[in-house]
Amino acid sequence: METAQDPLPGWREAILEATERYHCREFIENDPIQIPHSCTRRVDIEVAGFFTALLSWGNRTTIIGKSRELMRRMDGMPGDFVRSSSEREWASLQGFVHRTFQDTDLLFLADFLRRHYRCYESMEDAFLSAEGPNVAFEGRQRLQAFHDRVFALEWAPMRTRKHVPSPARGSRCKRLNMFLRWMVRRDPLGVDFGLWQRISPASLMMPVDVHVERVALQWRLLTGRERGWHAVEALTAFMRMLDPEDPVRFDYGLFSLGVENRSAGVRLK
Repeated sequence: METAQDPLPGWREAILEATERYHCREFIENDPIQIPHSCTRRVDIEVAGFFTALLSWGNRTTIIGKSRELMRRMDGMPGDFVRSSSEREWASLQGFVHRTFQDTDLLFLADFLRRHYRCYESMEDAFLSAEGPNVAFEGRQRLQAFHDRVFALEWAPMRTRKHVPSPARGSRCKRLNMFLRWMVRRDPLGVDFGLWQRISPASLMMPVDVHVERVALQWRLLTGRERGWHAVEALTAFMRMLDPEDPVRFDYGLFSLGVENRSAGVRLK
């Protein structure tokens, strides 16, 4: 794995300052995380968070609007909807589209969740090792195991695989890493939920999108030669230098600086 060798001087202080500035409750107001925050029950937060994360590419305003539309189609109670709705009620999902995510993908993934909740109380189990709680499962393995569970059935649609990516195919898995951040981080400020207790926040991987990458490249935390999952590993390694117990908390500062197209006084290219 190739990593940057000479980060920009002052990168640690700049990231800490940016995180202090942007990691706050006000972050929720303009972010898709507001969708699961509109729920109160654990199962609703999980299901709303999962689908909102999968829809999170493109313009944030559009993402929030389409996620709200999906919650309305699920009668505002997505957990109950996927667990116990009738076939007639599931027809309300037909016709849903967000960019390349279509109702075929939605119906298959909703059915996966229905089958999962018949056996488990939480979605967390879908990211854990089937070999038992004492088997160590880290970021890459965890995401691959989830992908393999989702597509275990022979009739799983091929087209849906691009919406539940795999590290084995080189994907950065940005949306799944963000979903895990939402569910796992024990956030004293209450932005992330910290619902799941069996996955350690220390094992989470950075959600690397174009905004985060832009800042990481400017600060030379990435070289631009890392591809796919290697970029996630490289950037997460730097964040663990700052906080080995909670590395993805710096996602707030990097993402927000990237959106604003600036970097603590450094002009971004």
